[in-house]
Amino acid sequence: MDRIALLDRLIEILSAERGERAPRLNDEEKPDYFRALCNVRAPRSVSEEFIRLQDEYLTDIKNSRMLTNTADLDYTNGIALWQGDITTIVADAIVNAGNPWLLGCFYPLHNCIDNVIHSAAGVEMRLKLNEMMKGVTDPNGSVRVTPGYNLPAKYVFHTVGPAIHGEVTDRDMAELKSCYTSSLDEAERMGLKTIVFPCISTGEYRFPNRLAASVAIDAVRGYKRKNPTPKVVFNVFKDIDKEIYEELLKQ
Repeated sequence: MDRIALLDRLIEILSAERGERAPRLNDEEKPDYFRALCNVRAPRSVSEEFIRLQDEYLTDIKNSRMLTNTADLDYTNGIALWQGDITTIVADAIVNAGNPWLLGCFYPLHNCIDNVIHSAAGVEMRLKLNEMMKGVTDPNGSVRVTPGYNLPAKYVFHTVGPAIHGEVTDRDMAELKSCYTSSLDEAERMGLKTIVFPCISTGEYRFPNRLAASVAIDAVRGYKRKNPTPKVVFNVFKDIDKEIYEELLKQ
């Protein structure tokens, strides 16, 4: 089945779930409409047909993109810096900066990392996290692990960073550090060789970019002085973050 035919059937299934008829869309509108329907979908059971077709569609998308393998990056003392879309990197694990409910972002087509990762992984990720969370929230700095599903990464580590309201406190700093150390502890326990961290708590959570980068680098360097594995990749998307990390990593 070609990509448009897959989208037609997937949109039909999701629209029927909502008690709606699939709208008339041109082919260019269909990918975003499908993603939006998945974004807002509650974590309830879904048919085997949907999972099969969704996985076929998302795998086709993944295979059509230019992927970066963590094995091909340049490391210094087990740390590398890479700029790009975290859903296109081949790694043992990538880290998702989620909200306390860990069910992903429910805002249609939102450009936060939580939405982007869930959209590329598929609805199985939300279902798995809902099974784990059982309606509770996770404390800042903790970590939960799911498979990567349709991502090129084997696993996704879901962590909750602190949201900043006013001045950054010592507690905020400690919680952000814990996002990194808790993830590294779990990666080592699982025997993973590579883990990719985004800029946790910046953006929507308003942690100052430079300070967040400093906390991240100090946490990883401190950890790796005692534990050489796994290799760590700092993933940045914005040019400003790339400049900050390049400067701080030279120090």
